[in-house]
Order: sequence, then structure tokens, then C-alpha cells
Amino acid sequence: MNPLLDFSGLPRFDAVVPDHVAPAIQQLLAENRALIEQLVDPATPATWDAFVQPMIDAGERLGRAWGMVGHLHGVNDIPPWRDAYNAMLPEVSGFYAELGQNLALFAHYKTLAASTDFARLSPARQRIVTNEVRDFRLSGAELPEDQKPRFKAIQEELSALAAKFSENLLDATNAHAEWISDAADLAGLPDDVKSAARAAAEKDDKPGWKLTLQAPSYQPVLQYAENRDLRARMYRAFVTRASEFGSPDWNNSPLIDKILSLRAEESTMLGFANYAEVSLAPKMADSPAQVIAFLRDMAAKARPFAERDLAELREFAKAQLNMETLESWDLAWAAEKLKQARYAFSDDEVKQYFPEPQVLAGLFRVIETLFAVKLAPDTAPVWDPDVRFFRIERDGKLIGQFYLDLHARETKRGGAWMDEARTRRRIGIENTHSIQTPVAYLTCNFPAAVGSKPATFSHDDVITLFHECGHGLHHLLTQVDELPVSGIHGVEWDAVELPSQFMENFCWEWDVLSAMTRHVETGAVLPRALYDKMIAAKNFQSGLQTMRQLEFSLFDLLLHSSFVPGAGRSVLDLLDEVRREVAVLVPPEWNRFPNSFAHIFAGGYAAGYYSYKWAEVLSADAYEAFEEAAKQSGSTLDVATGQRFLDEILAVGGSRPALESFKAFRGREPKPDALLRHSGMALAA
Repeated sequence: MNPLLDFSGLPRFDAVVPDHVAPAIQQLLAENRALIEQLVDPATPATWDAFVQPMIDAGERLGRAWGMVGHLHGVNDIPPWRDAYNAMLPEVSGFYAELGQNLALFAHYKTLAASTDFARLSPARQRIVTNEVRDFRLSGAELPEDQKPRFKAIQEELSALAAKFSENLLDATNAHAEWISDAADLAGLPDDVKSAARAAAEKDDKPGWKLTLQAPSYQPVLQYAENRDLRARMYRAFVTRASEFGSPDWNNSPLIDKILSLRAEESTMLGFANYAEVSLAPKMADSPAQVIAFLRDMAAKARPFAERDLAELREFAKAQLNMETLESWDLAWAAEKLKQARYAFSDDEVKQYFPEPQVLAGLFRVIETLFAVKLAPDTAPVWDPDVRFFRIERDGKLIGQFYLDLHARETKRGGAWMDEARTRRRIGIENTHSIQTPVAYLTCNFPAAVGSKPATFSHDDVITLFHECGHGLHHLLTQVDELPVSGIHGVEWDAVELPSQFMENFCWEWDVLSAMTRHVETGAVLPRALYDKMIAAKNFQSGLQTMRQLEFSLFDLLLHSSFVPGAGRSVLDLLDEVRREVAVLVPPEWNRFPNSFAHIFAGGYAAGYYSYKWAEVLSADAYEAFEEAAKQSGSTLDVATGQRFLDEILAVGGSRPALESFKAFRGREPKPDALLRHSGMALAA
């Protein structure tokens, strides 16, 4: 059997090869099309059992198979997998575009929504039908027939452009290397970074050290390297990736213009003023104007703190580092020097207390304590020997499983993410059904171990791991049995970051950190004195960091709401305008940040990047409930509050609006006070 067509258990990564892709996906597309022909027959009643459930079942099979292919394209982007993915991408995109425009399917959903049967459906099923009606409209189902071919062509081209954008970025990232022959040029770099650079050179059969633009190599260079020219070269290479300054084959600039033009055309066809309105239609936020006002209000509150941060950094650099001017490639380095001077510790010092095994044990302890579950190693076929697999149980019963792929590889796209391999759902008919347990992919790009020592994580890495596990918990701990609103399905995009950002907060708690730290050499627990310094430094430069996120968010919203491609103003012109409004620090004019902004050009965050900050308000407010409980119980690992968070947020998935879930947990509307306090900006409120 083609392993992509085997849905009896876990994905068969030990058996699947690129040649399996086209036959499997073509067969599933054919099966879906044949089923749809049956379902739109007037003889098929517009009921849940006769119509909706078969659609869900067939859609899941295609989604699981194509999801496995897409996952391998992201974590094992070798030419055969890239070719196999891209060969089928137009057909899959075309099918979903056809599906969204099928008037007969749309009519069946509308008939069900208007029927007396609708009132007898469970709230979860009602929400599924309502969401389908909305999504059909957003997919062009109500377009005139003569416009549908063009709309479908737009969807197919946008999918291909997004894939190409991501591939260009990966290729441009991998293409650059700094070859170091003199050890003196590595002054300041942590030992593990130098060891990894030496190992990278040896892998290429070359002497010296190899530094790359992948995060475990690039970020320490900018933060620690004393060699200013090295920092400048690495910075310039990083911020000009996939632009006109490199290979024409990898230049994302024309792709950006084409993506924006197609999104604008799509929006006009659907009757929206701009793509931001299309993007916000299924989200919590009401309008682009509301989001822009939110971002500008946050910027006004953060600006005084950002200006103070920058003034302090410049004054320190001039007085202590003999630097009259601070360039973009100096900022992380100077900030690290200032932090060490002010708080008497470095990120690298902290990193020695976070060996990978201890971090995972500490993370699992938090999850097990809060949500009354048990995590244990499990076995499954994997796509790389480095990948691990775990199971989650409650009272000895399997709840879910997840793959953990932690380390950077050249064939793996950058960043960190959670994705689904399988979603919780009911299988079979009422009274005789069983439950399909969910399975997740948790993917990061952390440094790997070099030699006999375990890999060590920076505190930022630990926060990232907790973040992605928050997404994973949202997917894995759901109690909803209807697939389209189970786990993260059906959750508004600007609320989906709530559980992930919520989990980050535990990375600052003493009773959590003391249990998840052991010095990689001595085995000593993180000293309380060092923890106190970390807390004192928690909001170090937070004003600058907040303004940077708001800059990206506002650029994204304006790009998709007021920017007109080809109207005499370039994407870079708009970015300059945004920076004049909200940035306190402007990078060099040759910085090509948009060319690597994969979130909005190759991910799902177009006119949605604001959701990180939007959800941060929700997550900080939610975490405040645990802080309040800690005043009584002595720990934020409060079991009763954890159970309420599980019941009202995680377990319900997308079966009800996110705002209702939040209010059920907190008993009120969300407020920004906790976020401002957590960020050290409460006075600005």
C-alpha cells in the first residue's frame, strides 16, 4: 500500500518516498471529487449524517496525506521532496479553490443552516455549519460563473508563490557562509558556538570554522562576537537574503509584488475594500481600523520606554565601549555588554544551566502538574534520527502523541512551529463510536549537541519551546470530538496564540526554573542570585522589542489595507513610512526585511501578524489568574486554576468563539493591564 494512503495509524515516515506523492494525492483528489458529485445530487438530503459527515471524512484523508507531504517539505527540504511537493501543489490548490466555489455544496450548507434540523445539532456542529457558510463566501462561491476560473487561478498562483518564497529564503540562508581561519576572529563567541562552527567546517572537509545564517550560528555572532567587521558582514548577509543583492534566482521582491497584487484582486472580486478585510472576516478583530488603532495605542504606550532603552544603550556604548555611533550590527552586542554590566550576568552564563534533558523534564513537569496528565517516551517512524516521539496519558488512557524535532538542519526551514499530524475526532456512529487521538509535530531550530555534552539552550530557546508546546497542548488536550472545531481547528487566528504565549510565563517562575536547570558541567541548580538577576533584567530593552513587533504588525496591516501595488509607492516606501511613525531605531536603507517576512508572504499571517500582540493581551490576562491563585497556594502551578484553563480554553478548541472561552475562564472581558505590567510598561498605561 502507498504509505500516504494508510490512515490506520501514525504516519509511515519509514516507508514514504517522494514517488508516493503524486499517485496518492491524485487518487485522493479523484475520490473527493467523486464523493462531491454524489453529495450535491438533489437526492442527497442536506443533513449532518448524509452530507456533512462524509465531507469531513473525505477531507480528513486528503488533509492528512497532503499535510504529511507539506511537513516533509518543511523539515526535509531536499530536491526530491521539494519537486514532489511543488508538482502537486497546483492540483491541491486548484481542488480547494474549486471546493470553495462549488455552489451546489454551498447550497446544501445553506439549506442545512436554514432547516429545523439545524436547531437540533450540537453547538459544535452548528458552529461548523456556520463557519462553512462564511468560508464559502470568502472562497468565491457567490461569484458569477465567468469570474470563478480567474479566482481559482489566483488561489493556485498564490500557493505556488508562497512555496517559492519559502524555498528562496531557505536557499539564500544556506548559500552564505563565513569561513574563519584565525581563531582571534571568533573572540567573544561562546565555546559551544565555536565547537559547532568547527564541526560544520569539518563536515565540509575544510579547515577553520564555518559560520552560517542559521539561527544557532547567526544570533550568537551578532550578540557576542568582538569582531565588528564579522558582525557587519553577517548582518548584511542576513538582512539582504532573498533580495536583489543576491542571486536573481532567489530574489523575493518580484514575488512580493505579485502576491500583493493577487491578494488585492481577490479582495475586489469578493467585494471587500482590501485584503485586510478578507483576512479579518474569520478573526476576533472587527475591522482593519480597529486593529490599526490597537497597534497605534500600544505604540504610544511603549514609545517612552523604547526611547529610554535606546538612549541608555547609546550612552553606555559611548562611555564604556568607545563607540560614537551604534550601527544595526552593534545593537545586540552592545545590549549584551550593557546587560552584563548592569546585571552582572550573560545569556551564555545562563545557558549553561539549561541542558536539553533537564529542560524537557522541567517542561513535562509543568504540563503534568497543571493538567493532570502523564508524558512518556513512545515509538514511531520518524523523518530524521534526531526526532523523538512522546505520548500523553490521563489515568492510564492515551490522550495524544507528539513528535519533537528540536535541532537546526540545513534541510529544515528556519523558525519554530507546531502543526498537526492527526486531529481528535469521533469515528463511527453514535453509541458505537471510538475516539481518534490527536498527534502533533513540534518543530524548533535549536543548537544540537557537539561531542559528549548535551545541547544547552538559551533562556530564549526555553521560552520558544514552551511557546510551541502551548500550541501543541491546544491541539492535544482538546475534548471536542468534531474535527472541524477540535483542537486548534476553528479557533480565530488572532486568538490561536493565547495558549502558546500563556505557557511562556512559566519560564520566569522560580519553582519552575529551579526544577528544570542543572549546570552542564557541575550539575548545580540555577543559583537564586542568578535567577534574581534574570528577573531584574526580564524587561531589559522591552520597549525596543515591543516597538519592533508593533512595527512589523502595522506594516503588515497597512500593506494589506491601504497600500496599492504598482501605484508609484514601493513596499519599502511603506516600510519607511511605518518606521518614521513607530520605530525609534531605523536600520540601514539596504535592509530588505520584507524579503524574509515569511510569516505574511509564505505563512498564514497576512494581515494577521498583529495577532501575536493581540493574543498577548489575552495570554497575560489569563496568566494573571495563576498569579492570583499563587497568593493562596504559593505557586503558579496551581492545579485548580490549571483545570479551569484546560476546561474553558484548551478543551473547547474552536467549538465556541474565543472571546466566550476567555470570559468563561476569567469571568470578564480581557484587559491590557497585565501585559503592560509583565512588560515593565505599566506606568505608561
